[in-house]
Order: sequence, then C-alpha cells, then structure tokens
Amino acid sequence: MLELRNLSWNAPDGRDVLESVNLVIPDKGLMAITGPNGGGKTTLAKIIAGIEKPSQGRIFLDGEDITDLDVTERARKGISYAFQQPVRFKGISVKDLLEIASGDTLDEEHLCLLLSKVGLCARDYEDREVNASLSGGEIKRIEIASVLARHSKIAIFDEPEAGIDLWSFAGLIDAFEDMKGENMAQVIISHQERILRVADRIAVIEKGRIREEGSAVDILPSLLSDAKCPRCPAHGMGGEA
Repeated sequence: MLELRNLSWNAPDGRDVLESVNLVIPDKGLMAITGPNGGGKTTLAKIIAGIEKPSQGRIFLDGEDITDLDVTERARKGISYAFQQPVRFKGISVKDLLEIASGDTLDEEHLCLLLSKVGLCARDYEDREVNASLSGGEIKRIEIASVLARHSKIAIFDEPEAGIDLWSFAGLIDAFEDMKGENMAQVIISHQERILRVADRIAVIEKGRIREEGSAVDILPSLLSDAKCPRCPAHGMGGEA
C-alpha cells in the first residue's frame, strides 16, 4: 500500500501546484487519477515515482517512509513510471529491453508470456529495435511489458492514450484490464472515459487538491454528468478515444 500524507509541491515560479494531498493507493487494482488540465495530476505522478520531491508531506510504501528516496531507489522498491512518450533506444532490441527490466536472461517462453499479455507476438517483436520503426501503440505496449518484467508493486502510467490511434488504444485498455489480475497496483493519469470505466477507484484532482476519491462505481456517474457542463470543474474530461 502506498500512502501520501499532506503532500504539497511548489513550482519554481512559486505557484502552489499541489496542496495537502492525502491519498491511499491499495496493493492491487487500478486507480485512475483525473481532473482538469493543470490540476496537478502529472506532478503527483512524478512525486510518487521520485522524479520530483514534495515541498511538504511524506510518502509511505508498506509503512516505510520513502519520501527522500530518488527515482532509482524507488524503482528498486517496486515503483515503475511510464512516460507519456516512451523513450526509444537505437540499437536495443525488445528482448534486450525486457531483460534489462527483469534483471535476468529471458527464455522464449517467458518472452512470449510477457508480450502476449500486451497483445504482441514474441516472434514478431523480440528482435526488433526499440526505435522509431515502432508505432506509438506498439512502443506503449512494450513499455507495459517492461513494467510487468520488473515485477513492479506499483506501475504509474501518465496519459497512456497520448499520441496513439483508436485501435492501439483499444489494445491498451485490454492490457490494463488484464493487468488487474497481476499482484500489483496500477495508477493511470487520464481524462479518457474508457480508462475511467475500467478503474476500480478514481481520484479527482482540481487546483492541486483531491476533490473527491472513492470507488469508480460511486465517482464515475457524477464525473460523466459534470463533464456535460462547460462551466463545471471537470469539463474537459475526454470521451472515447
């Protein structure tokens, strides 16, 4: 379990981006974090991953205070972060990337298992370079496979729908749903209704604060209703991809 206690973060120009955020992320399931643009969603994700440090507050993983650990140390603790635009590596194959993520040599059976979980065939992809020859949907699926290879406790995905087509997005939804059966927690930053619909819990961030948080069954209906009103704080939540 990850617990955020009274987290605040100030931008270099002095703006209060996050203010006294309290949030508990369970050991399993999918938590979607949504809200208006500029509300602090991505900043919160980066603080959880260790890319940014809070101005105030503490972060606890399974009861251990990890606030002062950097991104590498948190990765060793089982926290993975997937960027909006995954990094591409010229000269590194998909197999190489997955072995680096796992810290071990992977045989054909294990490669096939990892890639099949994200809808890819190992024979078609294991020797391909992780470069511009891969589409946006392919590279994001491979990044998810690398998260699975790390045996992450918590996997954070920042707007995974960004820059991919409708068909690739549908494949990502399937992958996220399948991952709900893994012994890990998913945290997905997104505006997309289809991602919110497969979430177990939803947290809404507005103006740097948690506006509401709870089960998707309780939160989603009001979000969808609010999104129809252009003057409401949740307006701007994306619909179907």
